Amino acid sequence: MVNEPNLADQIEGARAYEGLHVPALFEQWCPRVLDAAGVEVGQSVLDVACGTGVLAREATARVGPAGRVAGVDPGAGMLAVAGELAPNVEWQEGTAESLPFRDQSFDAVVSQFGLMFFSDRTKALSEMVRVLKPGGRLAVAVWDSLDNSDAYPIAVKLLERLAGDDAANALRAPFVLGDKDALVALFEGSGVESVGIETVIGEARFPSIKTMVEADLRGWLPVMGVFLNEDQIQGILEEAETALAEYVTAEGDMVFNAPAHIVTGVNHHRQSRWLEGGT
Repeated sequence: MVNEPNLADQIEGARAYEGLHVPALFEQWCPRVLDAAGVEVGQSVLDVACGTGVLAREATARVGPAGRVAGVDPGAGMLAVAGELAPNVEWQEGTAESLPFRDQSFDAVVSQFGLMFFSDRTKALSEMVRVLKPGGRLAVAVWDSLDNSDAYPIAVKLLERLAGDDAANALRAPFVLGDKDALVALFEGSGVESVGIETVIGEARFPSIKTMVEADLRGWLPVMGVFLNEDQIQGILEEAETALAEYVTAEGDMVFNAPAHIVTGVNHHRQSRWLEGGT
């Protein structure tokens, strides 16, 4: 069933997301994305669709006291948890399509696994370019397609059978930008210049199948507005033990490949206009 979660539900989902998904999936990508954006000491960095702020926290450590880090996200629950974890970051509620920052405010703009969920991706990327300083760098990570991923195709089919289309589609949603040619076209069509793309094979590592599946059922699905009852959750967890058994190591961990694309670009256009005396 799809509902509009209240703030308490949002915060609960965000805590589960931070506790389960961040260490298992997202944390490993932070240095890769920041390297791709060329983030250095003393710079100003914007994290778009920051979630609970793992990328912004890593950026804060990298830029140091002389730098500035801001994070923007539409989710009040995500931002509540982000603010608890890193009160020194400038957290702002807002959308990628209308960033609440002035033109040319940041040396680097980064976004980690959020582009798939923007209502207008072209406008969002144009906004990221708008707030970049002349010569500033953009780096955006998105998951490869579901077909190229491990474990999740099985989990999607399991959810479709036991919980319905809404739950299955919520789990499919992160993988919709896997086509590399379409990604490059999207960025170039949004005014991003010097577009580059690199596919990196990450590693998902959960303590168990149960932990991985619960991360989705109790963490991700509620973030997407899908709430399952306890009987549904227990039924899915029981069947998942068999369906996903191939990914369990001898030590009992659940480990599988998690490929992603890191797309980069540079704000050359504004630099050339600025050099020519434009505004």
